[in-house]
Amino acid sequence: MPSCSGFYAPLQVRFAETDMQGQVFFGNYLTYFDVAITEYVKALGFGVAEFLREGLDFYYVESLCQYKSRALFDEKLHVHVSISHLGNTSFKFSFEIHEETTARLVCTGHVVSVVVNKSTHQPAPIPQAFRDAVARFQSPQ
Repeated sequence: MPSCSGFYAPLQVRFAETDMQGQVFFGNYLTYFDVAITEYVKALGFGVAEFLREGLDFYYVESLCQYKSRALFDEKLHVHVSISHLGNTSFKFSFEIHEETTARLVCTGHVVSVVVNKSTHQPAPIPQAFRDAVARFQSPQ
């Protein structure tokens, strides 16, 4: 069972995402993380559109991916994501990617985002509505 989150974005590895060794090219895992972030914030009910309406945005400022096993063409993956840290102006998405059938761990990682004022591009406080949405979404039922 993933320690990251019960929430995941399902993906199927496309041929174009693989390299000459027949496995997912390493840079594509960050794209998988981004897909999961998009689905996660939609599920929260406080996504990019809500940030923009408040005159805010968020930038990715750090990423890390640790590879544990290969993912191959046509495999179905579950990209688990949760927010593991909320600071004053930044928050961290944590990830685990598992192969669907066997739950084999493919990789782990994180992306750190900083909330910024859309006009000045300077760091801004995380909106309370976002904090509340994360707390509701990630709290045990």
